[in-house]
Amino acid sequence: MVVLIAVPVLFAITVHEAAHGWVANRRGDPTAALLGRVTFNPIKHIDPVGTLAVPLIIFLSSKTLLGVPFLFGWAKPVPVDWRRLRNPRWDMALVAIAGPGVNLLMAIGWGLALQLMQLTLGLVEVPNAVLSVFVELCLIGVLINLFLMALNMIPLLPLDGGRVLSALLPRPLARGFARLEPYGLYLLIALLLLPNAQPPGLLGVALRPVVHAALAVIPASDLIREHIPF
Repeated sequence: MVVLIAVPVLFAITVHEAAHGWVANRRGDPTAALLGRVTFNPIKHIDPVGTLAVPLIIFLSSKTLLGVPFLFGWAKPVPVDWRRLRNPRWDMALVAIAGPGVNLLMAIGWGLALQLMQLTLGLVEVPNAVLSVFVELCLIGVLINLFLMALNMIPLLPLDGGRVLSALLPRPLARGFARLEPYGLYLLIALLLLPNAQPPGLLGVALRPVVHAALAVIPASDLIREHIPF
């Protein structure tokens, strides 16, 4: 089970962070590329606590206690020098949206893999053990990417949604909004633990409808809902 979680988690956060760096590089800032962060090598992006320990504990505990898996975690942020971007304000929004966008694409990819397996079953005999592992891997891949997408689009700094909101706000409001960034992680943790100190708390209440709605565009969504009810 741990290996099944680790594979899609590492893939999800690695591609997410690489996407930020790739878009920044395309928009004029090569900082991440020069530091080797535009890569699929997960070692470059892993935060031992935020990428490995916290997601694993929360995923297992939420699935065991609630029957519905939930993911919360973070990777090392990709460095972006906004002064080197061609249009700093809007380019920062593009850099930010790249991460959740690629998570949605990966969720669709895992769903396609699940759908292809369904089609294969009518043509080729697949051992039950292999089928069970593959289905579980795809389910985890879809849900992890959708939860990461939804989590990162919360309009709160330092999340990607906060970067996008900052670009949309008038400049005076954006400057005031930016002052809240040092408290963003604490607010997320509070939402994760409230109201009864059991994850996913209010954060899960907010994210679950978004994930449920996003499943509408994921291949094999009916099968996913059968295995993991929302």
